[in-house]
Amino acid sequence: FPFRNLGKSGLRVSCLGLGTWVTFGGQISDEVAEQLMTIAYESGVNLFDTAEVYAAGKRSSLVITTKLYWGGKAETERGLSRKHIIEGLKASLQRLQLEYVDVVFANRPDNNTPME
Repeated sequence: FPFRNLGKSGLRVSCLGLGTWVTFGGQISDEVAEQLMTIAYESGVNLFDTAEVYAAGKRSSLVITTKLYWGGKAETERGLSRKHIIEGLKASLQRLQLEYVDVVFANRPDNNTPME
């Protein structure tokens, strides 16, 4: 299965990843989700994409990502402010039942928060 570098991070990820979007945690059972992840992993996929609004093999051989931006309805529950990045990531980790993720993406730019 082909792998690539993820930008300049030095992290090697499969060219295909499994996106979990709304299907996991809402439309399929945990058992089916685990079966899908197992099939993907056994087929060479090591990249599993999640996001803070998504319900949620050996951990060291998986690359788990999450995205931030669309947290909640309150003004402080969305965007890319320091507060929301910290709280959104903590919530993602809790839902995913993980201590860490490997990559955190901004789901989109935030015009109210300078990149620096």
